[in-house]
Amino acid sequence: MNEKKIALVTGGTGGIGSAICIGLAEQGRKVVAGYFPPEKDAAEAWQKARQEEGYDIEIAAGDVSDYEGSQEMIADIGSRLGGIDILVNCAGITRDKTLRKMEPEQWNSVLRTNLDSAFNVTRHVVDDMTQKNFGRIVNIASVNGQKGQFGQTNYSAAKAGLHGFTKALALEVAAKGVTVNTVSPGYVKTEMTSAMPTEVLDAIVNQVPVGRLASPEEIAYSVCFLTEDKNAYMTGANLPVNGGMYMS
Repeated sequence: MNEKKIALVTGGTGGIGSAICIGLAEQGRKVVAGYFPPEKDAAEAWQKARQEEGYDIEIAAGDVSDYEGSQEMIADIGSRLGGIDILVNCAGITRDKTLRKMEPEQWNSVLRTNLDSAFNVTRHVVDDMTQKNFGRIVNIASVNGQKGQFGQTNYSAAKAGLHGFTKALALEVAAKGVTVNTVSPGYVKTEMTSAMPTEVLDAIVNQVPVGRLASPEEIAYSVCFLTEDKNAYMTGANLPVNGGMYMS
C-alpha cells in the first residue's frame, strides 16, 4: 500500500476539483479524482493531461449520488491504494429555476448530488479514519448556501445543508483525530463561468468587493490549508472564500 496519505476528491475532474487535486498532489498526497462513470473517456483524458503536467493522479469512477455506488468506489480505491485519509466532497451540479417553475427532479437531482453525496461517500471512509486516529474531511459548499440566491432554492438548500452536516460530524469525530470543515467559494473563474454572457459576468463581478472572480487555485489553497497534518485543532469551521461578497 502507498505510504503517502491518500486523498479522494469527488468531482475531481471539474474546474475547482482539478485545482484541488493538483494542490493536494503538491502537498505530497496520493490523490484520487472521483468522476461520474458515464464520463470515463473525459476522465481518462483529464488524467493523461495531468500526467503530462507532471502529476501522477489516480481516477476512480463512482456515482456519489448513490449509496451503493459510493461504497463500490471506496472499495475500489481501497483495493488499489488503501484507506482514504483525506476526503474532499466537491461533486456538485446546478439545475436553476425559480421555485414556482422548479420540477421535483430538478430539486431532487441537486439535493442528491450536492448534499446526499456527502453522506454517501463520508459514511464509507469515516470509520477507517477514526480507527487510524487521523482524517481530514472538507466539504465544498458555496456563498449561496450562506446568503441564498435567486433561482437556486435547490442549490442553496443543499449547500446550506453541508454546513449542518459538517458541524454535527465534527462533534462526533473530534476526539478521534478527524477534522471536518467547510469551504464556501464565491464565484470562481471556470469554464462554466467563462461561458456566461459578458453582461451577466460583469453584473456578478460588480457585486464582489475584490472586483474579480476567484481562481480555482485560490479555493484549492484553502482546502489544502484545512488538510494539513498540522491543522489538527480547527474543526466544524467554515472558510468563506468569496472576495468579500458575503461577510459573516
